[in-house]
Amino acid sequence: MPLTCDFLALLVVVTPTLQTVGMSEKQPTSLFEAMRYFSDPERCTEFVKNLRWPDGAVTCTHCGVADPMWLATRKVWKCRKCRKQFSLKSGTIFEKSSVPLDKWLIAIWLICNSKNGISSCELGRALAVTQKTAWFMNHRIRLAMDSGSYEKLDGVIEIGETYVGGLAKNMHKKVRTQKITGTGGVDKIGIQGARERGGEFRAAVITGTSAAEMQANVFRWAEVGATIYTDQAPGYRGIDTAFAHKTVNHGVEYVSGDVHINGTENFWCLFKRAHRGTYTHMHPEHAHRYLAERVFSFNGRDLGDLGRMQSVVSAVTGKRVTYSELKVEKS
Repeated sequence: MPLTCDFLALLVVVTPTLQTVGMSEKQPTSLFEAMRYFSDPERCTEFVKNLRWPDGAVTCTHCGVADPMWLATRKVWKCRKCRKQFSLKSGTIFEKSSVPLDKWLIAIWLICNSKNGISSCELGRALAVTQKTAWFMNHRIRLAMDSGSYEKLDGVIEIGETYVGGLAKNMHKKVRTQKITGTGGVDKIGIQGARERGGEFRAAVITGTSAAEMQANVFRWAEVGATIYTDQAPGYRGIDTAFAHKTVNHGVEYVSGDVHINGTENFWCLFKRAHRGTYTHMHPEHAHRYLAERVFSFNGRDLGDLGRMQSVVSAVTGKRVTYSELKVEKS
């Protein structure tokens, strides 16, 4: 039987009593073990500290100088050079958050290892925080998931596009009057993606189907000279001057010998399942964050639960976003 949100919330409350039974120092491999493991605040601090500074040398978040003084009474460091104080949360997605690290780490575990994402309402109930707090945590964690990798794809690369969201004709009148009704990709969020066969996936939100935008993404993702397979979208015309370009006519067939983009279509299926079942309403201004979450999960599918969590915690530095910035984006 799957864990329900009510059970998760109850488990968060009772986990401190599990310390009396004795906890193994072995790192967790399941949600239940993770809740026991991170119920100790000192262990949470050491866990984040070791991933933020893997070489063991703590550096000042203001000037970068190593070996700061530790002020045990305030649980902060003080730089010996600039004399400024900083904490473990400084310069990370945790900065200026009153939510303790144990809840943050459990939230990261849940979001990293969910098949179809976790809504802010569900996360709020599980962690005993408000929906607004959970929404803010969700987006901050998604920011850490956005690797922004500069490593280009090579070999055989499948490239395609999809559109998500409802049609304006099915929306509330006050929303429908602000949109242009139509079919196909009209009124929807456009997404373009590329998958290296046997490798990773890249994706980005697109504003249209212009050749300039679509081909710019291809050059950003793929090594020049690689073999790329696409459908017969007009936006890819002329790209064969830099790539070995082959197309498949989806009006007739989905596979032509070795030429197909079924790997990319597989990701669209996973993304739309999360959108319809969990995200439900995905504001266009935040679409790139939801997309980054699902790309991270897809690319990290072989890492295991702990590996995916460690990957996100290792990337929390330098990725801070404020609540007001998120609300401005949404307005």
